[in-house]
Amino acid sequence: MGLLDRLSVLLGLKKKEVHVLCLGLDSSGKTTIINKLKLSNAQSQDIIPTTGFSIEKLKSSSLSFTVFDVSGQGRYRNLWEHCYKEGQAIIFVIDSSDRLRMVVAKEELDTLLNHSDIKHRRIPILFFANKMDLRDALTSVKVSQLLCLENIKDKPWHICTSDAIKGEGLQEGVYWLQDQIQAVKA
Repeated sequence: MGLLDRLSVLLGLKKKEVHVLCLGLDSSGKTTIINKLKLSNAQSQDIIPTTGFSIEKLKSSSLSFTVFDVSGQGRYRNLWEHCYKEGQAIIFVIDSSDRLRMVVAKEELDTLLNHSDIKHRRIPILFFANKMDLRDALTSVKVSQLLCLENIKDKPWHICTSDAIKGEGLQEGVYWLQDQIQAVKA
């Protein structure tokens, strides 16, 4: 049984289709995270960078997640906004070892939060401070400070440290996101 199956059994959720946007700069680990959330027999051995976007269906006994993995390369970031209306939750992945591009990640996050399709919605945002296994990785507290996450007052948000290659920290984030989705449903 995969992670999402176990979550749905534990939480007793009814079958629901949830559209999740997975965003972040290129090479932050979005595709690797999505791959780790699949059943182990469905996981890819080789992860290649997403060009444009890809759509993954992650099913459990009570939830069906449609995850839109949108490329974080500069020339594709304008595609993000085409997914906003359908998104019911956001996973925003940050390469916590990439100090130089932290400012770019903040700018993209600010653009996302101020977009008319997102700004007035109470959509949950899960942040993964990814690549925590790397020597120069910033703590989740420091990433939170650099992205000014404390200024997000109108949306539930949570930040988790993660190592997508090993799958570490992903379960905590998915539990939180599932709780938020269930709260919206109630």
